[in-house]
Amino acid sequence: MTLDDFRMHSFLSFITFLHIGSLVCDCHPHTLKPKNTTDAAINALDIAKEVTAYADVAKQIIDLAVYGDARNRSYRRLADFTDTIGNRVSGSKNLEMAINYMYKAMTVDGLDVHLEPVKVPHWVRGKESAEIVQPRSKNLAILGLGSSVGTPPEGIQADVLVVQSFDELKRRGSEAKGKIVVYNQPFVSYGETVAYRAFGASEAGKLGAVAALIRSVTPFSINSPHTGLQDYQDGVKKIPAACITIEDAELMWRMAKRGEKIVVKLTMGATTLPDADSFNTVAEIKGWQHPEQVVLLSGHLDSWDVGQGAMDDGGGAMISWEALSLIKDLGLRPRRTLRTVLWTGEEQGGVGSQQYFNLHKVNLSNFDLVMESDLGTFRPVGLQFTGSDAAQKVMAEVVKLLAPINTTRLEPHGEGTDIYPWMNAGIPGASLHVMDSRYFWFHHSEGDTMTVQDPHEMDLCSALWAVVAYVVADLEEMLPR
Repeated sequence: MTLDDFRMHSFLSFITFLHIGSLVCDCHPHTLKPKNTTDAAINALDIAKEVTAYADVAKQIIDLAVYGDARNRSYRRLADFTDTIGNRVSGSKNLEMAINYMYKAMTVDGLDVHLEPVKVPHWVRGKESAEIVQPRSKNLAILGLGSSVGTPPEGIQADVLVVQSFDELKRRGSEAKGKIVVYNQPFVSYGETVAYRAFGASEAGKLGAVAALIRSVTPFSINSPHTGLQDYQDGVKKIPAACITIEDAELMWRMAKRGEKIVVKLTMGATTLPDADSFNTVAEIKGWQHPEQVVLLSGHLDSWDVGQGAMDDGGGAMISWEALSLIKDLGLRPRRTLRTVLWTGEEQGGVGSQQYFNLHKVNLSNFDLVMESDLGTFRPVGLQFTGSDAAQKVMAEVVKLLAPINTTRLEPHGEGTDIYPWMNAGIPGASLHVMDSRYFWFHHSEGDTMTVQDPHEMDLCSALWAVVAYVVADLEEMLPR
């Protein structure tokens, strides 16, 4: 996930009038109950009655995912995918292989699959290294930041200025010229602390620094650097930027506090190539009554070029596939189309999803709900949702169907870089909320591997994802705007 995940945007909710009843069809035991469509308020009893009628179907989905033949399937799929492909940075051969892999796998699964072309950034890390050469020799574990420029081939050797905040850098600005600025900012929260990763290079560059080393944005470290996207500001000289470990940032801070002169040599072979061809991968179960109307589930296929990208966001991609598999395996077909989109280029700022939005916004009114899983697939605790008050009433009833797995919480603020364009346009949005306290331990690091994944927890995530998507897609009316 990127910084955009934590830039919360204000947007308008469009309130419409809705009636929710039931509909007679050969595959549903519901009965039609006409309602006065001029009524501005949704009758809570009618909502509850319609949604409650899905209790048996919801239990079938949960039983299949958690206890039945599909048990551990999303985990096995993820393991095979990540073990086969590895990490998948934007523009890489590995990402191309990953897209082809998923296209074939979902086609074999019996889904309607196609690829939609997009252009994505192509940044290549190259060889990189850093070492303290004074007051003593010590190698530093680093990861260059996405879109960073490289150093000259011989590297950069310079004195170090260690600061703990942008405010301190500003106060000591006269000391920064010609130096490597090291940020030892404390971790407060990802949303707040990630600003140092995103803007640290430009803030140092404004003051004449020659490079920036940023303490990794994580609350926990075993000498593990974390990468991510950084953002050069217009009109500021671009300087090399990399993340270092918590341990090394604190080491240099202590040295600086003792008044010791610190000299670091940094070498980075990073380069940015022309944008590359890529694809968003789309799989569907067509709706039987309103195929033009869509409930969209999603995760992103790309990752950073470290670890396996199992947690960020292989798990989200797999449960978005698994949800369709569960529904297909049970012979269910909702009124509206269920569409899984596996985004490309999310880590580079959601470029694949933005191009998808630009292409499909002409049909904005046909998008019922957009869903994104991109904060891990640990044990789920509930659903985060953004929508009108009327839509929240509907969703509050839907999550009650998840009582068998104890995930009935409906929380505010759906999140996700890839669905923000839709939510900003007034489309209801939902994201998976999991027990994510360990998420940023592994985020964008070599630690993001299958070892952090748990099969049972992924089953629970898949069940939640499938129940919510299916029920919303099958209700008589779309969610109110």
